Amino acid sequence: MAQQTSAAAAKATNPGFRLVFALVAAGVAMSNLDLFVVNVAMPDISADFHGTALSSLSWVLNAYAVVFAALLVPAGSIADRTGPRRAYLLGVGVFTAASVLCAVAPGVWFLVGARVVQAAGAALLIPASLGILLAAAAPEQRTPAIRNWAALSGLAAALGPVIGGALAQLDWRWIFLINLPVGVVTVIFGLRALPRTPGHATGGPVDLLGAGLLTGGVGAVALGLVKGQSWGWASAGPAICLGVAVVLLALFALHSGRHPSPVLPLDLLRLPSVRPAMLANLLFAVPFATMLLSVTLWCQDVWSWSALTTGLAIAPGPLMVPLLSKYAGMVGRRIGLGATATVGCVLFGLGLAWWLVRLDPSDHDYLTGLLPGMLLTGIGVCLAMPTLVATAVSKLPPQNFSTGSALATMARQAGGVIGVAGLVAVIGEPRGTDALVHAFDHGWVFGLAGTVAATLSCCLLLRHTRPAPPASPARPTTDSVKDVSHGR
Repeated sequence: MAQQTSAAAAKATNPGFRLVFALVAAGVAMSNLDLFVVNVAMPDISADFHGTALSSLSWVLNAYAVVFAALLVPAGSIADRTGPRRAYLLGVGVFTAASVLCAVAPGVWFLVGARVVQAAGAALLIPASLGILLAAAAPEQRTPAIRNWAALSGLAAALGPVIGGALAQLDWRWIFLINLPVGVVTVIFGLRALPRTPGHATGGPVDLLGAGLLTGGVGAVALGLVKGQSWGWASAGPAICLGVAVVLLALFALHSGRHPSPVLPLDLLRLPSVRPAMLANLLFAVPFATMLLSVTLWCQDVWSWSALTTGLAIAPGPLMVPLLSKYAGMVGRRIGLGATATVGCVLFGLGLAWWLVRLDPSDHDYLTGLLPGMLLTGIGVCLAMPTLVATAVSKLPPQNFSTGSALATMARQAGGVIGVAGLVAVIGEPRGTDALVHAFDHGWVFGLAGTVAATLSCCLLLRHTRPAPPASPARPTTDSVKDVSHGR
């Protein structure tokens, strides 16, 4: 009877939860799409700003990546303290206002500054969005909700290049203006519909020093990675950045162990499955980012396809994530989350191996060359990425929902930066067809190596994420048997 009552209550709250998820999805999709639409508009931005040098224009992407990664965990801590609803709506508002500033930018450095503000808004809304879902969902709804939340990244990866290519043909400023109606509607309806989840202030002072140390450390790592290729990996720049990061993060760890309410409670990393799940999130993000960039470069630089054609060609792979997410959840319940993520990594690696063997610069064969690899990697991402996010955050205590989800997102962001930097370093600047083929072969081998590392890290999750045993039917008690026998 208790189980029936619980199920009925969950069913009754489903319509309200669906509205909450829709409002959260709007903000998350808006910020995720922005990661992908800007890439395809870079040539148009350069032309509009009178041929601005690539070294300056690269900061449109780099500044966003560095600031977003650096602010995630401090922003997640703010969301836990003040309540995820307030933090989410503030983040959406900041991101939307900054999008308008990007659209009206008169020059490249104004655009870079607006992108920094955008990144701050995204860093606030992303962890708060998952904090809202975890707080609003019943325990049995959390894993599916997290899986659907993570699937939004796959949908953004599928639609981003297509939307970006289409809007860039009109005017690159539309890729930012499109955020305005989405952000305004999300804030208006969110003020009325999102649950007022209270904050979990610990009573201790706000850990400003810890937030500064963590922001500086993560920012230094990201800066060293995104600028390593242009500075030169053997130069002093990357080494100084990574050295500063090591010192700041070591000081952060010492400080957090002594502070009464640290910005990142180190106890979170001691929870079962959290550490291996965070590592797996980081490692899988490396080949994922490698895959997206390498196939985009192949279509545009090798096959000379337009940005819009490239986006349409890539879309079937990422679309596997939202389309098959439900079935991936069924697989996870049957064989366990760790095993599901491991299978996903293997399928993803097979997709990269397919391109390594089949793609030819002289043969623009989409159906038997590019598409099978896109589908294999898409199914692999569907099984691995949402599963790893769910494993990392589903067991978090309520007072750390946003901070823990920020930590998982930061791991993915760091892995993505490593993947892009590594691929650019491996491919280099090849000249001639043969050199081009070898360069991309090396790039896909780099992605395969990252996939192997991610697969091994998923194996560490197997003992923490075994499938739940099937529930045995309840046996009638002696009293109930007597009741039946007496006709009661």
